[in-house]
Amino acid sequence: MRCLFFLFTFLIVNITNAQTVFTTKYASQAKVKVFVVNYESQADLKVYKVKYESQSNGNTGKWFFTKYDSQAKNKIHFVSYESQADLKIFYVKYESQAGWRKENKKYLLQ
Repeated sequence: MRCLFFLFTFLIVNITNAQTVFTTKYASQAKVKVFVVNYESQADLKVYKVKYESQSNGNTGKWFFTKYDSQAKNKIHFVSYESQADLKIFYVKYESQAGWRKENKKYLLQ
């Protein structure tokens, strides 16, 4: 019984910290406005797109894009101009490259 409790607690913590993301159609529907930069040095966060939700643990830049907004912890909207963005991201090729470059923006995706 005790083991089940710890397992359940562990799963809940991991699920609630997951970086599940839904892309909204309109900026007004989003929690965070995001702009994709061309160079890693311009980014606040380096993002790696994962294939499965279970891979998107914590606030580490590993994003799983959901089909429905109700499945996502974070609702984002991609903007056309850098000046409109709350968060600037850069997509990386490898999972190990994902992470925050500017820790002061981390609160946006909590």
